[in-house]
Amino acid sequence: MNIFIAKLSPKTTNESLHALFQEYGKVNSAKVIFDRDSGRSKCYAFVEMSNDQEASEAINDLDGIEFEGSNIVVKKARPKNDHRDQDRRSYNR
Repeated sequence: MNIFIAKLSPKTTNESLHALFQEYGKVNSAKVIFDRDSGRSKCYAFVEMSNDQEASEAINDLDGIEFEGSNIVVKKARPKNDHRDQDRRSYNR
């Protein structure tokens, strides 16, 4: 399952995020998103876990907690297609 994490501290690293989610099971990847131009964190990330039950437990337990000085938002990531479709609907109104 792909998990979306928002409102991260600018100090959060791939490694610290990986360690947080690893408490719930096997983490395939943890990637903090950075701005290409400035190199600064965009304060959101994606974590991939292969076991959906472990991922769901992580989402339920970690949503809203304080992590590295920020109260984070954790939820199941929407597929890329969902974002594009919603953007088109908003634009066409």
